[in-house]
Amino acid sequence: MLAVYRLGCAIPTPGINIAELRRFFEGGLTGPLQIFNLFSGGAFEQLSIFALGIMPYISASIIIQLLTVVIPQLEELKKEGEEGRRVITRYTRYGTVGLAIVQGFLMATALESGLFGPNTVIDPGWSFRIMTVITLTAGTAFIMWLGEQITERGIGNGISLVIFAGIVTAIPSAGAQILELVNSGVLPPVGVFLLGMLMVAVIAGIVYFERAQRRVPIQYARRTVGRQVVGGMTSYFPLKLNTSGVIPPIFASSLLLLPQQVGVWSNSIWLNDFIQDYLNFTSVPYNVLYVAMIVFFAYFYTGIMINPDDLADNIRKNGGYIPGIRPGPRTALYIQQVLNRITLIGAAYLAVVCLLPVIMSAQFQVPFYFGGTALLIVVGVAMDTMGQVEAHLVSRNYESFMRGKGKVGR
Repeated sequence: MLAVYRLGCAIPTPGINIAELRRFFEGGLTGPLQIFNLFSGGAFEQLSIFALGIMPYISASIIIQLLTVVIPQLEELKKEGEEGRRVITRYTRYGTVGLAIVQGFLMATALESGLFGPNTVIDPGWSFRIMTVITLTAGTAFIMWLGEQITERGIGNGISLVIFAGIVTAIPSAGAQILELVNSGVLPPVGVFLLGMLMVAVIAGIVYFERAQRRVPIQYARRTVGRQVVGGMTSYFPLKLNTSGVIPPIFASSLLLLPQQVGVWSNSIWLNDFIQDYLNFTSVPYNVLYVAMIVFFAYFYTGIMINPDDLADNIRKNGGYIPGIRPGPRTALYIQQVLNRITLIGAAYLAVVCLLPVIMSAQFQVPFYFGGTALLIVVGVAMDTMGQVEAHLVSRNYESFMRGKGKVGR
């Protein structure tokens, strides 16, 4: 599936002059276009059929999840189990197609206006606009379907793996860019060594924080079941320091990227001026808003993943209790307080890593994009996928062991 996705990133959108487009992009991408191209796996730079990437799906998912808190009907659907989740997934797909249509039309009009070069469009007109909207919308819908198939039939989260594959493919070109900077004398070899050490340290820090847990002790009372006495043991309920994973940076980046896309493609003067003043990648308002959105989505997604009331109820039903805490509402309040504290630390860690590219470019004049959301996604998705692979291997080995044991017994 990932090979099919990478193949689609190389298929150009019909009606585009590829030679003219390559001449325009020879100078490289800057600002929001660079970030958008990174998340699309380089498909935007080639204006392929997957040029919109998976961003419309992510934006639609954010909107639907926020609406579940506001609209009671959606909240009831969420509580209905598998059937309710299917309905919400269907609404997310509809929203994805709608956003892709709007963004595809804006991109078509931007191409016709000469934003990417004067002769980029071979035959401008409504036929080109309609064909471009259909092509780009179908490409986004196909990526969404690929991600769902990987999630259902493969290992790991499909959408995250699609983004992961797109980011990883940019590593060779980044290495070539570093080599070119060294050969030209812009970046000294000592700087490359220090940058490499910093990269290793950042990756080690991400691994440390992603694996960090707060273990809540749970004591189970002794009880008699038939003639046996069960319980009387102590276990731990692990609460991850970063329960939300890479979701907050992805959501925050996609929401902040949306107005920048509209500004670039619509060629609106007042909107571009506003973005340049307040939503520029290196501006203080942008980064303050970015950090605030990361903190908000960290708490929001943690609240979706873990319900303290349900957790406290399950502990009580299984005959357990937290030492020194009464079962019931007091246990739920204690778990909520622990979650609030560790989520704040996790959100601060996410914000520091995501601000790293701005610090590197502003303070140390690093001439390329390093760290941030991309590094978080690569390391986080790799760890999550490897964990699921190991779980599958353990499960399969256990089953084969049990079958072998059965044959020996016979």
